[in-house]
Amino acid sequence: MTRVVRFYEYGAANVLRIEDIEVPAPAADEVQISVKAIGLNRAEVMFRNGAYLQKANFPSQLGYEAAGTVTTVGADVTGFSKGDAVSVIPTLDMSRWPTYGELINIPVRYVVKNPKHLSFVKAAAAWMMYVTAWGALIDQAKLTAGDFVIVSAASSSVGIASFQIARTVGATVIATTRTSAKAQALLDAGAHHVIAIEEEDLASRVNEITGGKGARVVFDPIGGPAIAQFAEVMSVGGILLEYGALSPDAGVFPQFAVLGKSLTLKGYLYTEVVSNDAALNRAKAFIVDGLESGKLDPLVSRTFPFDQIQDATRFLESNEQVGKVVVTL
Repeated sequence: MTRVVRFYEYGAANVLRIEDIEVPAPAADEVQISVKAIGLNRAEVMFRNGAYLQKANFPSQLGYEAAGTVTTVGADVTGFSKGDAVSVIPTLDMSRWPTYGELINIPVRYVVKNPKHLSFVKAAAAWMMYVTAWGALIDQAKLTAGDFVIVSAASSSVGIASFQIARTVGATVIATTRTSAKAQALLDAGAHHVIAIEEEDLASRVNEITGGKGARVVFDPIGGPAIAQFAEVMSVGGILLEYGALSPDAGVFPQFAVLGKSLTLKGYLYTEVVSNDAALNRAKAFIVDGLESGKLDPLVSRTFPFDQIQDATRFLESNEQVGKVVVTL
């Protein structure tokens, strides 16, 4: 029997239960992993709340990220052996291939060998945030040296990952956050500039930082009224990538800024990378190289033991963290 996390109804963190189940042998294209650490994501909170793109079939498991050691490989799997230290790239179906458990089966295309120096905790924290940020900033926005990029809601794990990825190509990072409470932590995490949007004027600060040019790239999970605000501070030919909808409010379409500056506004999901073999291979190569060189270094805010999965999830939802929340086994 193996301990896993399941839930039987949508709701708050207290619907999560740790239960014993039988985990089957891996399918021909799967790798079975003994889990040492699990990275938590807001997508899992939304899934548990019934607010995600995918709906649960109860009782449901969940989870996108994990790291551990290979215990068994499927009949068609090559390149992996028992004992390999590996991590999991988020799949396209967390209910089918969940990671909240002691033993998991994952298709081999989503499994990566860890760099030797990388701990299980950091490996479990890496893939959702780096794949998401790489796909938007590098693959789609073509971020390069000399660019200014605005990263909003910047204390999230994806926000911190964006700082590091932008720095690898020489771009300048402007982080936005509601208040100055996290400003120093964001600077310490790699932002070049921080704007507290409830305390400072966004337009004047971006104008000052960019020398009047504006930001060519905006990476935003908020949406709503924020889209029009960011459009006003973008440069001609800029691109705004919207990867979330944290705002409950509808926003006004910024037609004059879009037309006057020839802006691109695009919805973006990490699945655009994960569902495309060529893009996924490019992402793997970029991220593994960054992890091996140290240019990419997952920032872990706090760890919790597996038995405290409810507390870990509540902490994630509190927005107190800067970086990733990880559960250890």
